[in-house]
Amino acid sequence: MKSGRRHTTIETFLGVLVCWLLAHTGLVQAQPNPYQVVYHWGELPGGRPMGVVTGVQPDPDGEHIWIVERCGANQCAGSALNPIHKLDSEGRTVKSIGAGLFAWPHGFDMDADGNLWVTEGAPEGDARGEPGSELGMGHQIIKLNQDGEVLMRLGQAGVPGDDAEHFNGPAAVLIGPTGEIWVADGHRGGNNRIMKFSTGGELLLQLGGGIEDTSRESGLFNDPHDLKMDSQGRLFVADRGNNRIQIFSQEGQLLDIWTQFGRPSGLWIDADDTLYVADGMSGEQWNRGWERGIRIGDARTGYVTEFIPDYEIPNGSGIEFLASDRSGNIFAGQVGRQRFEKYIRIRP
Repeated sequence: MKSGRRHTTIETFLGVLVCWLLAHTGLVQAQPNPYQVVYHWGELPGGRPMGVVTGVQPDPDGEHIWIVERCGANQCAGSALNPIHKLDSEGRTVKSIGAGLFAWPHGFDMDADGNLWVTEGAPEGDARGEPGSELGMGHQIIKLNQDGEVLMRLGQAGVPGDDAEHFNGPAAVLIGPTGEIWVADGHRGGNNRIMKFSTGGELLLQLGGGIEDTSRESGLFNDPHDLKMDSQGRLFVADRGNNRIQIFSQEGQLLDIWTQFGRPSGLWIDADDTLYVADGMSGEQWNRGWERGIRIGDARTGYVTEFIPDYEIPNGSGIEFLASDRSGNIFAGQVGRQRFEKYIRIRP
């Protein structure tokens, strides 16, 4: 009897805690927006149009940011345009690289040495990957330096798979503090797994997995879309198809599951463990009862503190990728509206 009462007490406590977090999230969504948005921020060479921005990374110098965009459209296959750009604080392009390397770039990270890592995110059977497939491109992760020289490739170009040497539209890549390579494989109908590789590309760990093997079970995934790591070395997975963030140890142990940040497409964690979550899909179709926008909170506690709503009429997916600079300004890529935005903090 005592054991039964103890379990009931624990379940009641957890239920109350979840309800409190969700209620608090609702209150945060009603608070004033602490940011002012600048639409269509950034200028590309020759004034050409900005393609879909699929990744943002601050440069180690603190004065520049790097972005990946899909060659003026939503596709780079067959394009002679550079998809990777270095922008100064005014949004002017100071360097562009990467022409001909990618068909449908998706995930983006920068390691401690300033090298760039980009994924090819169209899974097998996705129409957006067909132009690249016809050219023998896709299903890879490419590491390059800031001059555009390719330093490493993971996966086989144009060949999808679910073993240790192949990907199926990898959605995200993250380089850990000691150089280990984390991969979310893959995008939408991909392999629904998280992989950890050594610095040399040897598979060390896999969580989940299997083509079309989506699951709501704890520790498994449905469209893992982004990866970030906090100051404690905990891995945050944007388990988008399940409307949750899952948090793991370096050894792959599930530590926590958070649903208070909506339907997460993109994640960013700054040096102070402030967590920024891009929710560009919540609404009647995917996450009823939740609003689209950017939720900001504490990566240590899961406490949501601020909310930037997306007031515009939905046009496909909204914000999917974001990062912040040292001043707390946010840079974000809108997918459906095909634009790059800067959110300037106007109050503490």
